[in-house]
Amino acid sequence: MSTTDLAASLSEAEPPVLLDVRWRLGGPPGRDDYVRGHLPGAVFLDLDADLAAPPGPGGRHPLPPAEDLQRVLRAAGIRDGAPVVAYDADNGSIAARAWWLLRWAGHDRVRVLDGGYAAWVAEGRPVTTEVPVPAAGDVTVRPGHMPVADAEEAAELARAGVLLDARAPERYRGDVEPIDPRAGHVPGARNAPFAAHTGEDGRWRAPSELAEHFAGLGVPDEKAPDSGEAPGGVGAYCGSGVTATSVVLALEVAGLTSADAPAVLYAGSWSNWSADPERPVATGEAPA
Repeated sequence: MSTTDLAASLSEAEPPVLLDVRWRLGGPPGRDDYVRGHLPGAVFLDLDADLAAPPGPGGRHPLPPAEDLQRVLRAAGIRDGAPVVAYDADNGSIAARAWWLLRWAGHDRVRVLDGGYAAWVAEGRPVTTEVPVPAAGDVTVRPGHMPVADAEEAAELARAGVLLDARAPERYRGDVEPIDPRAGHVPGARNAPFAAHTGEDGRWRAPSELAEHFAGLGVPDEKAPDSGEAPGGVGAYCGSGVTATSVVLALEVAGLTSADAPAVLYAGSWSNWSADPERPVATGEAPA
């Protein structure tokens, strides 16, 4: 959603619920940014505490239990069928986690702000330090509306379909690994850094550009009759299942997947895969 469209929607009879989900890997906490200034009416959700279960065998950001997510979303004022817009600092890679969770929960009316807080501020649009107290929402979380893969299913996607790794190239190659137990990537996965979704201006690239980008990675166009669509489908992972959601979103924006047939998310991602010493690890560039 563009900043212009969001600004217009805030004066409508049914303005969207705004979710501020700014977060940085390694900190400082996103709440500090929220306290210094946020979009008027926006409610802050913490990625670690609100949009994930505690770290464990499932990874660093496992999917939250349905009842916990429902409590968080209702406290943010989200009602069944009401519009929601999530934003992060800039590129949408964190806001996509909120978008994906709401879609997974069965709530379709959710969008991500293009350019995030940075774009909003750069255009001189209003911000505030006032913390809203929203009326309690009544949204019902019905999990399972977005496809999720475990490690074995992710391995099969890499073999029979297309599995995209959203991490930076140096982490994909295994040159560095600052967080997880082992360096490298799921064998057969292809590197699709989430940073490639945005242009030099920090806004998301046009759907046609995104489609060309993913076509270069072997992602088939499900709408093309002669696409030779990979029988195993397409999926994405990252370090802990956060930025990979922006790949799921980008594939849909590009028209290569759809709301009815979205890409699969390996929710545990590399934090889950690399924790098992029995699972194979690949390093270096992907085979041509």
